[in-house]
Amino acid sequence: MSLFRPQVQQMTGYTPGEQPQESGWVKLNTNENPYPPSPLVKAAVEQALAGRLNIYPDPLATEFRKVAAELFQVDPDWVLPGNGSDEVLTILMRTFADAGDLVSAPYPSYTLYETLAEIQGARFEKIQLNPDWSWPTTQAQEISAKSKILFVPNPNAPSGNRWSDEEIISLVPPQGVLVLDEAYGDFCDQPHKGELLKSQAGERIIVTRTLSKSYSLAGIRFGFAVAHPDLIQGMQKVKDSYNCNTLSLAAALAALKDQEWMQANTKKIQTTRKHLMAELGKLGFETVDSQTNFVWCTHPDQEHERRYQDLKRRKILVRYMKFGLTAGVLDGLRITVGTDHEVQTVLNALQEIG
Repeated sequence: MSLFRPQVQQMTGYTPGEQPQESGWVKLNTNENPYPPSPLVKAAVEQALAGRLNIYPDPLATEFRKVAAELFQVDPDWVLPGNGSDEVLTILMRTFADAGDLVSAPYPSYTLYETLAEIQGARFEKIQLNPDWSWPTTQAQEISAKSKILFVPNPNAPSGNRWSDEEIISLVPPQGVLVLDEAYGDFCDQPHKGELLKSQAGERIIVTRTLSKSYSLAGIRFGFAVAHPDLIQGMQKVKDSYNCNTLSLAAALAALKDQEWMQANTKKIQTTRKHLMAELGKLGFETVDSQTNFVWCTHPDQEHERRYQDLKRRKILVRYMKFGLTAGVLDGLRITVGTDHEVQTVLNALQEIG
């Protein structure tokens, strides 16, 4: 007899990207920012370390919420911080989906959505995207109409494409919420500003953000949600009392205040992204127009796993991903946009590997 809940016993669980602990790797597999965080972050953490770590942090993260709210042009009661955006997604699942309720998401996309639904005992339905990564509009709207939560990563992962606001609005569940996962929103040519929160359906839209990507704080684990205060109040009932620690709060607040530093880094990544896509094309790869800090690429010969293994033997990590579709299998390589030197290293290796 198993001691586990049936859902836990049966599920596979989410598999994160490899994190080698030894040095010497060119690591382009988990979409970390290759540039350091703002110098203000280090100063803020050092100041926090000199403070009273024996005292619990502010459970409402008041100062952070004020700064985040300014960026989205809303009041602070529209903001809920979390221990990484993954915790925010967990809070959302526990708040809005009961066991047996339907949760949906586009596919292929971020596989954690399905894992969270399984843990909750909710039903999960994939909305299989068209080969060009566009929505199957009729099917998507039919599934959304039955969903308590529809997760939409925009830009999408692993493809990197961005859908229009009009497409997103048409998918808001009439009896549920649409979670707009904007983990990569700052890397878009036209960065997201939370415009859909002010739309007619905005009271059922929740935007999630992370500081792991554009703010170079993957090691801090900090994210937040922005939504109508009525939704935030419900989510506050579910979150842990002190879910964000003193050091991460200090780091996140300092990072958000230094928009100039973040934007300078994202511009460098956008430039390198353009170069990476162009050079992959010269090597025979097909790419999606990325609006993120990574590029999804496929090759007509379909030898993606071989290339992944050959790169790994050279201590170059990219992400090999494989998705089962209704008609066959889709696989490919997702390459994080690193520094110019890192990107050139992987390009040179791909040319030699063939």
